[in-house]
Amino acid sequence: MEERVLGRTGRAVSVVGLGTWQLGADWGDVREQDALDVLDAAVEASVTFFDTADVYGDGRSEQLIGRYLRERPDADVFVATKMGRRAEQLPENYVLDNFRAWNDRSRRNLGVDTLDLVQLHCPPTAVYSSDEVYDALDTLVAEKRIAHYAVSVETCEEALTAIARPGVASVQIILNPFRLKPLERVLPEAERAGVGIIARVPLASGLLTGKYTRDTVFAADDHRAYNRHGEAFDQGETFSGVDYETGLAAAGEFAALAPSGATPAQTALRWIVQQPGVTTVIPGARSVTQARSNAAAAGLPPLPEATLAAVRDLYDRRIRAQVHDRW
Repeated sequence: MEERVLGRTGRAVSVVGLGTWQLGADWGDVREQDALDVLDAAVEASVTFFDTADVYGDGRSEQLIGRYLRERPDADVFVATKMGRRAEQLPENYVLDNFRAWNDRSRRNLGVDTLDLVQLHCPPTAVYSSDEVYDALDTLVAEKRIAHYAVSVETCEEALTAIARPGVASVQIILNPFRLKPLERVLPEAERAGVGIIARVPLASGLLTGKYTRDTVFAADDHRAYNRHGEAFDQGETFSGVDYETGLAAAGEFAALAPSGATPAQTALRWIVQQPGVTTVIPGARSVTQARSNAAAAGLPPLPEATLAAVRDLYDRRIRAQVHDRW
């Protein structure tokens, strides 16, 4: 699989990675062995980048990754985790002592002395502008608790604020055919600054697979059931902030753009991978089949200009009004 350097880490990672939120919680139940099988299928498909967080299943996702990598010491995987969402979302909680405690827990979960990459996990907006926060992150690097630090953001303005900081290795942001705003300023600025871009929610919480209908029922513990209006966390994390009915209609149109031999999901991933400035995209997977199919998207030919134009038209007609000025 093609690899690209993840910003200021200097590390090359696969252009299709693996998001592991679903292996922890909030996407319905995933058995432990099934989760380990997903990790293995991704590695066998040449995925070298896992994204997790301390809050996914209250550490379950990190623990599963740690177990898998101990059992597969030959697997050359770069693991990005996150911190900050286990505490009340107040800027004053983003201090060095808390960072040390959160990182030490992640180090135990993953079974490592030094974390490859730690991302601030969509903290309050003020955190991105705090000199003290970046000083604390630099201290964690000096203490060798972490090798690199980064941010995960909700808005483009938060991303731009972080990109301007010299120690930020990468920015994780929602980017998919239903969320085009990062193409305007965030990706070009990141590319100029040498900051990596990790594209999350690439399939709009599954809408872009084209598999859902009005009759689809999501489990009660699935965020697609309980967070459609931002009841639990930012609404943009669920269906990219698009209301379900609009998303279904747009997804139907998008599916028609898939080239012969490619699924709608693979088409969405291929679209993201070929956006200038993107380092890696992190689709989740609940099964071995999904993990393999997602990884295979990296091998698709680039989408033609006509398809790119059609995606832009679809966004402008159906999606822009709901999301563009909000995130």
